[in-house]
Amino acid sequence: MGAVLALLGAATPLSAQQQLPPPLENGAASGVPVAVQVLRWHMLDDGVSTLTFRNMDQLFTTRTVGAAGTPWHLPRADHALDFSYEFKGQRHAADDFAARSYTNALLVMKDGRILSENYYNGSDASTRFMGWSMTKSITSTLVGTALADGLIQSLDDPITRYLPELRGGGYDGTTIRQILQMRSGVDYPERYDFANPGAAARNHIAALVKNNARFADAARTIPRAHPPGQEFAYKTLDTAVLGWLIERVSGGSVAAYTARKLWEPLGAEADGYYIMDGAPGVGREFSGAGFNATLRDWARFGQMMLDQGVADGRRIVSSEWVAGASAPAVTEGEDGGYGLQWWTMPGSDAYAAIGLQGQFVYIDPPTRTVIVKLSHFPPGGTEADAESRAFFRAAAAWTPE
Repeated sequence: MGAVLALLGAATPLSAQQQLPPPLENGAASGVPVAVQVLRWHMLDDGVSTLTFRNMDQLFTTRTVGAAGTPWHLPRADHALDFSYEFKGQRHAADDFAARSYTNALLVMKDGRILSENYYNGSDASTRFMGWSMTKSITSTLVGTALADGLIQSLDDPITRYLPELRGGGYDGTTIRQILQMRSGVDYPERYDFANPGAAARNHIAALVKNNARFADAARTIPRAHPPGQEFAYKTLDTAVLGWLIERVSGGSVAAYTARKLWEPLGAEADGYYIMDGAPGVGREFSGAGFNATLRDWARFGQMMLDQGVADGRRIVSSEWVAGASAPAVTEGEDGGYGLQWWTMPGSDAYAAIGLQGQFVYIDPPTRTVIVKLSHFPPGGTEADAESRAFFRAAAAWTPE
């Protein structure tokens, strides 16, 4: 981390004391050290994210999600990636993909067997990678287990049945299903223009940089932009509300419920962890985008979904839940659609958990393929994302001999 701080400091004038960027000087003072606030402020930056995306436990308070006593053994059939893929009218060797697309780790599985597993930039099999919004798919699965456990009676219940704190605000009258589908209707544009911050950027600063607020608490007073169920609008606040729901109905922490209902029965080989939006005893798990896990454990999560909710013979969620979660409730044209916190791929039966700046668990049921790619895409770019999708399609169609 010292090297990262030196890199960040090199871009600013020398002074006797490190200064907060102007947007962080506003509002209430934070108990987070200035140097840590500055690093959190820059953690998405190109040239820094390759390190921060796999060391989030050095930047945040975390809560552990315990691994299984006996890991789910993933058999191997190691094979060269002897295929090619087409992108922007040119054909590329699959072996060149990782270097072309800002990769920290890449794994390809077919029929439950690991065919290729590679690590880059100093990472290895023990590295726990930030999933960013792939966490949304974790949270969705927890909602599925809570429904099966009878902790949630129906997805068509209003969220206020379980979180009465949301009465009178934008979420009042919104169902759990509508929140899962990102059709809550609340006025929370998912924009992070930090120079001119709106609702999402202000919440990010207060909760995740300064730890002055709990991320989900913005849901208490957020206004409504559209009637519930009318329009799709992707927003991390929706998933934070689902995490709050899990906390409430389980009677404990999101991390504890994740361990008990997903991570242990999944057969995870390493502890996962959530970053927190505050100090111990105060903060909540960042259930919208804060889960971290190893490459192989992300693959186990994908294989469980491919196997219709079963992990190494243990039922995690029902096959009906998997089918509903991975079916497009909202169609988004060329970019695909959206199910229950899962993205669906256009023109195919494939679907994916997708996280900020290049995190993917890609699942293609017809070819029994699971691909995990953990990346450090430059902020705001789209080319690496488009090339990754081209590679995924080719890898799914690939038949090793």
